[in-house]
Amino acid sequence: MAKLYVTYGSPYARRARIIVIEKVLEGRVEIIQAKTRTPGSPYYQINPSDRVPYLVDDAGAGMEDSQIICAYLDGLDGKPRFHRAAHVSDWAYLRLEFAARSMCDGIAVWGREMARPESERSPATLAHELARAQPMADYFEDRVTDPLVQGRPTMAHLTRERGLGDLTAGRRQLASWMRPISNIPSMQRTAPP
Repeated sequence: MAKLYVTYGSPYARRARIIVIEKVLEGRVEIIQAKTRTPGSPYYQINPSDRVPYLVDDAGAGMEDSQIICAYLDGLDGKPRFHRAAHVSDWAYLRLEFAARSMCDGIAVWGREMARPESERSPATLAHELARAQPMADYFEDRVTDPLVQGRPTMAHLTRERGLGDLTAGRRQLASWMRPISNIPSMQRTAPP
């Protein structure tokens, strides 16, 4: 059985957990909570970089980075659903997917900062990520009617997190587009703590 190491606050690990649920891989992939950012954690013996998600496949080979892990999990049954062959060289789609990943980067930084004791948080970092999220939300508000993000979810759809406030406020199209995505059972089951 493959082992997927995660933290429940990581937006990257959440993407991998969503794929496990959507592809009905719970019987093939064990999800294990990793202890990251902890001196002497046994997780360093599994993944020295301490990043999540990290997948150890059935053969014992490890892989890091949500992009490759999600693609691997999506293709386990030979019927990829979130990684469409047509998107491999579709630059318009890839721009959207990687803009979503950039937003995920900001969410991860904000989440790590908020997990620190309040006295150790960086107000400048938090303010920067909050300010950066607004133009990113505007970017998606302008693109949700694009045929590339209509229909079945792809990896570009799977970056929906809480914490940075309501990024749909004043963005009617984005709110309308996100509502059904937020109601997908795998999105609800993997909601951040």
